[in-house]
Amino acid sequence: MSVTLAYRIAFVVVAALWLVFLIRFVFGRSLKREAATRKSRVSILGIVIQGLGYLAVSMLQRRPFFSPIVPLPGALAYLPPLLAIALSGAGIWLSLTAVRTLGREWSYEARLVEGHRLVTTGPYRWVRHPIYTAMIAKLIAIGIVLSHWIGLLAGVVLITIGTLIRTRSEEKLLREQFGAEYDAYARRVPGLVPIRFGAGT
Repeated sequence: MSVTLAYRIAFVVVAALWLVFLIRFVFGRSLKREAATRKSRVSILGIVIQGLGYLAVSMLQRRPFFSPIVPLPGALAYLPPLLAIALSGAGIWLSLTAVRTLGREWSYEARLVEGHRLVTTGPYRWVRHPIYTAMIAKLIAIGIVLSHWIGLLAGVVLITIGTLIRTRSEEKLLREQFGAEYDAYARRVPGLVPIRFGAGT
């Protein structure tokens, strides 16, 4: 198999997984939304910046299509498309599982609802923000199969900035609501990467 074919296959798999994700996300959720008792409007800014990250990886494509994102020798050239498939699959599974675990607490913007729970089960046992971890993984997967390295770099920078805005706004609400209980959870569970580098990461 040629490296170009490997990238083509990876692109098809990543696109198919995104389609599965969209179908499950749109048709697998109740349209009923819980009324918010408190919101953080700054999280909307984070959503916009994250969206710009996805736009960057989609628009800044490399030429020719399906050429390697970085030149690697021999069998190593197949690692990036395999990584793209793995990241896309893991990211879509993680995001759908996290949304299902959150249930009525899930929302696009940072907010609290009546009787809001502090969710620490499912993927929230490993990271405090698994949906954002999944979003970053899916962005990198798209970048590997589609983007110029500049587009991937720009996308990672933008989604990181947007994610930091959203996580800080969400954690501010959760700390106000749950106090020491959330602080203990944050000390125990990393923020985005399931490896503890230091307090609050």
